[in-house]
Amino acid sequence: MKFERISLIALFTCVAFSIQAQTGPEITSWLQNTSQTGTYYMSGNSTAISNGTLVNCQQVEYSNDFVYVTATGVPAYPTGPFLDGNPSIATNQSKILKMPRHPVENTGTANSTVGGDIGVFVNGVALFDYRDGTGWNSNTNALCGGPGNPPCPGGMGASTSWNRDAVLAEMGGFDCSKAHPANGNYHHHQNPSAFKLDLNVISTICNLYDADGLYAIDSTQHSPLIGFAFDGFPIYGAYGFKNADGTGGITRIKSGYQLRNITTRTVWANGTDVPDGPAVSTTYPLGYFREDYEFLTHPGEADYLDVHNGRFCVTPEYPEGTYAYFATVKSNWNSAYPYVVGPTFYGTFANRAVTSINEATTLYDASTIISENDLNALRLSIFPNPATDFIAVQVGGLLKDDLIVQVYSADGKLVDTSKMIKGSTIWHLDTQRMYGGTYFIHFSNGGNSIVKQVVLSRE
Repeated sequence: MKFERISLIALFTCVAFSIQAQTGPEITSWLQNTSQTGTYYMSGNSTAISNGTLVNCQQVEYSNDFVYVTATGVPAYPTGPFLDGNPSIATNQSKILKMPRHPVENTGTANSTVGGDIGVFVNGVALFDYRDGTGWNSNTNALCGGPGNPPCPGGMGASTSWNRDAVLAEMGGFDCSKAHPANGNYHHHQNPSAFKLDLNVISTICNLYDADGLYAIDSTQHSPLIGFAFDGFPIYGAYGFKNADGTGGITRIKSGYQLRNITTRTVWANGTDVPDGPAVSTTYPLGYFREDYEFLTHPGEADYLDVHNGRFCVTPEYPEGTYAYFATVKSNWNSAYPYVVGPTFYGTFANRAVTSINEATTLYDASTIISENDLNALRLSIFPNPATDFIAVQVGGLLKDDLIVQVYSADGKLVDTSKMIKGSTIWHLDTQRMYGGTYFIHFSNGGNSIVKQVVLSRE
C-alpha cells in the first residue's frame, strides 16, 4: 500500500507538471471575460456610460506552436474623453490574434516597428509604437501626414527623416489611461497606467475622471506581465529584478535611449546627413521627433535595456529566463522613449491578426485555475478615509481576477455588493445615502479575502 500511495503521488505530480508545462504564461496571462461590458466618458461628464461591448479577452485557445486570443480590443477601465477633437471612440475590433508560443531571436536584419498594432496587452488592447503618422516635409518646411496635414512625400504611411513622437505631440488627446483610438482601434503607445498615479503628474485629464488603467506601478514589486509584442516575446511594466539572473532586488528598468544634445536637426545620431528638420524650439522641442534620441550602451549596469528596449532575464513567470520588453518610465514615472518596444524587434515581427483558426486547438479555461493572488500584494488603498460623499479603492499592480466587493455596516448589515473587474485599478461607491459611522469593505476573489475599514463622516 505504501508503494502504491507513493506511486499515486508521483503520478499526480507528473500530471500537474505536464499541465503546467503545456500551459505557460503565453496562455495563462490573458484576462478573460464573457459577461462584463465596458464604459466610456463624454467630455465634461464624470459619469461613465456603458458601451455595450465585452471587455478584455473572450477566448484563449492554443496548439503546440501558437496561442489564439479572441478579444474586442476594449478594456475594463473606462475610455475617453479625447480632448484633441478626435472623433473616434473605442469600438469592438473583433480580433483574433495568432501569437507564437516559442519565439526566437531574429539573427538577421532586425525588423523595424511599424505603424499600427505591434503588440497586444493582456486585456486585448493594442500596442502601438512611438509614431503618430506625422513627419516633417523638408521640401515645404512643414508637418505632413496625420489629421489636418497634407500627405508626406511618398503617400500615406511614408516615413520621413524626422518622424513625430505621439507620446509628446498627442498627449492632449490621451485619456486618463494614456491611450486613444484610431478609427475605433483603442491603443496605448506607452505604459498603460493612469496619468494621475505618476509621481510627476503631467496631464490634468484625471481630475474629473477616474484614475484607472491596466495596472498601477509599484516600485516595491516586480512588475506584472502586461502583454506580448508581435514577435511573441513578453512585455513587463516598469520595475524588475536589477540583475538578469533575478538578484539585486527590485529596481526601475531603464531605457538605453536619451535625448541628443542638439539645437538643429540636420543629421541623425549615427552621423547620417539627412534633409533638415525644424530647429529645436518651443514649438518643436527636443523629443518631438523620434530622431531626437540616441542609444547609449551602459556596460556593467544590468538595469539598462538594449536597443530593442528589452533584455534576457529571469522574471516571476519565466524562472528559467526569457527575453522580455519593459514599459520604460523615468524616475518620476513619466513615459521614457521608446516606451515599450522599438524602434526594432528582438524577434521576428509578423502581423498577428487572423480571420480564422485553421488547426486543431485546445481551449484554455481560466475558471479551472484556483486563484493564488495575494490580495495584500495588490496594495488595496481606500481614500478618502474618513470619507464623506464617496469611497474609492485603488489597486496597486495588475488585477488578474475579478474582485467581489461587499460593504458591511458596523452591525454586520450588508449595504452594497458590486464587482471590480480584472484589468482595472479603481472602484468607487457613492455614499451620500449612507449613514455616518464605521464600515467594513470585504474583498474576495474566490481563493482569498481581505477586509478594509473605512469611516464615513457626517459632521
